[in-house]
Amino acid sequence: MPIISNADSNELVTGAGAHSSWVILNKLKPILEKESGYDITLFGKQSMLGVGCNAGIKSTAQSSPQHENFGMLCCPLDDAEISEKNLEVFPLALEPLMILGHEKNPITNLSTKQVKAIFSGEINNWKAVGGLDKSIVVVTRLHCKKRPGHWKRILPTPEAFTRKRINVQSADEMVKRVGDFESAIGHAGTAWLRGESSHTKIIRVNGYLPTSENVKKGNYKFFRQLSIITKNDASKRLKDLMRRVQKEVVKNSELLSEYQLLPSTSPSTH
Repeated sequence: MPIISNADSNELVTGAGAHSSWVILNKLKPILEKESGYDITLFGKQSMLGVGCNAGIKSTAQSSPQHENFGMLCCPLDDAEISEKNLEVFPLALEPLMILGHEKNPITNLSTKQVKAIFSGEINNWKAVGGLDKSIVVVTRLHCKKRPGHWKRILPTPEAFTRKRINVQSADEMVKRVGDFESAIGHAGTAWLRGESSHTKIIRVNGYLPTSENVKKGNYKFFRQLSIITKNDASKRLKDLMRRVQKEVVKNSELLSEYQLLPSTSPSTH
């Protein structure tokens, strides 16, 4: 059943924001347009509008009855920000955060304690964790610093990370920088497909890969909440579209498997 009664009167709706949530919307776009009657335009591939979540919130704020917008987020929002910016949040999925190393690094597994110690600078040579005698190059992307979750599951504040680090602005740059240095370590969401030419590999944590099943069982502790947002006073039609996205995520096993996403129906910041 279509989620509106007049599917012939197509109207434009725009979604913008974080790449990981863009991946979901882009995959579902054909069925969403068919069911809603909307023409959906999406901006978020490789977070092309800049900082993903902030672009999503800005886009949502610019929504009007004549041209409705929604945002795509890769970080959770706290209650204060939701209230202050008059938003409604529609959680989509939990996305594991990969711990990435260079493909030539012999290390294949680290403990949670070792990961935290490396990113903090307490451990600064791979030899300390059974690797080669090489200084560790830490690469970070510490976006959305005031929001809970995401990279804060590694360390809680930017100040907790080593000062001797390379800061990047996108997942694409993260993968490239880790691939540039044989002694590098970094982090990125599983919805970012690295490709065969990235020269990176996934490092297990406590013996576990960043999969949806391991997140579900509590075996893998690094992940983030993906969501979409509208204005709290957005039209019923747009909110119905957001709820349809949630339902499609739950039943799309191909999408969930490809990107190792765990569907969620409520915000998770713990």
